[in-house]
Amino acid sequence: MKQEKQLFGHPAGLYILFFTELWERFSYYGMRALLVLFLVASVNGDNPGYGWTESEALKLYGIYTFLVYLSSIPGGIIADKWLGQKKTVFIGGLLLVIGHSILAYQALWAFYTGLAFIIAGVGCLKPNISTMVGGLYPQGDDRRDKGFTIFYIGINVGAFLSALIVGYIGETYGWHYGFGAAGIGMALGQIVFMAGQKYLVGVGESFRSLEVKGEVKNTPLSKVEKDRIIVMLISFLLIIVFWASFEQAGGLMNLYADQKTDRTIAMLNWQVPATWFQSVNAFFIITLGVPIAAFWYNRKKKGKESSSILKMAIGVIIMGWGFLFMTAASFQFQNEGSSAMYWLVLAYLFHTVGELCTSPVALSYITKLSPLKYSSIMMGVYFAATGLGNYVAGWVGVWSQTAGELEIFTGIAIFCTLIGGLVLLMLKPLKRLAHGAEDFTEDSIPNANTEQIELNPALKPR
Repeated sequence: MKQEKQLFGHPAGLYILFFTELWERFSYYGMRALLVLFLVASVNGDNPGYGWTESEALKLYGIYTFLVYLSSIPGGIIADKWLGQKKTVFIGGLLLVIGHSILAYQALWAFYTGLAFIIAGVGCLKPNISTMVGGLYPQGDDRRDKGFTIFYIGINVGAFLSALIVGYIGETYGWHYGFGAAGIGMALGQIVFMAGQKYLVGVGESFRSLEVKGEVKNTPLSKVEKDRIIVMLISFLLIIVFWASFEQAGGLMNLYADQKTDRTIAMLNWQVPATWFQSVNAFFIITLGVPIAAFWYNRKKKGKESSSILKMAIGVIIMGWGFLFMTAASFQFQNEGSSAMYWLVLAYLFHTVGELCTSPVALSYITKLSPLKYSSIMMGVYFAATGLGNYVAGWVGVWSQTAGELEIFTGIAIFCTLIGGLVLLMLKPLKRLAHGAEDFTEDSIPNANTEQIELNPALKPR
């Protein structure tokens, strides 16, 4: 069988998906960095916004991010039932270009219409491009986790650049110019995806088309597959807790950086833009992604415990501990009237380490456990769990207006530690439910998938 083109030890298609997602996340995170600040900006200011209260802005932020990720479920259904992942990603990209372009127009109807297009576009693109990454690798390929880490670095290169470029344009020249810059980024991503189709042949095809061709058989779910779905759903609870805490970055921590952090660099007589702190997390992911992936890979090779559930639980705990630095920042603000920038940087450092132990690992885990015919739907459910976490994050930000930031930051740290610890206590039974999904080799693929692989040579390890 002809081998696919390789680049740096991975399928060349990985880098097409890498750059497509890079520009999609550039557009999404660029717009996200501006959203709350735009909504609370004074109507009569130099850079006018809508003049909403912080509570109103945080509520919309929570609803919007929830719907963005909830739409991944219908996006996954469309791909699995009808179009396949590749075509659905293409449609999602077009919807995103349209949505971000509409946001560049200064009118209330354009604002809500643009958000609606972005919600639909992310729903079509996000779960399916992630599933396509998993489709590049056969079961038992040790490169899969590394491939997802590379893909995840692409996400954060986009996020890093977006806050610097889109955030700066939006804060300096006008919010709608920033929204327009996000649209240009998405257009570049769409061009990359269209130009790279020759490297994605056979990846992201619809299950129905494979069934019609006789390449796969639509067999009922086995006991093993049902158990794996159960453990995936349990892992999604971790994801909800993680993102409900982590996504304070775009809301509560964004406002904290803007209003309560001393952002002045005295020697330069210059103030760091608040939106630039949205790039700190992405910078750490770019620099720490490979070392952390290598740490877990080497740990696994030594025969030590390195299951995905373990990584995710530890990631939630480490991320939670990052909020202890925000607790310290809150104490300093109470005593001095402002807090130092390094508290935010340290918080984002711990958040990043936690994220690298949780998010790319979860993406890879789903592609290992999901039945082929439900792969995009299960990825959609994962992103819906992410969306629910985002929605809860918005409400946590709202509660902070009455409960107090000090109490909220400290409470998040304690809650994440308790939840992560509880999952660690349940590690062995959860691993049993996975039925060795992370221990695949070419000679030990479970019977649940054997018939599909025999009928579809493209699914065999290469």
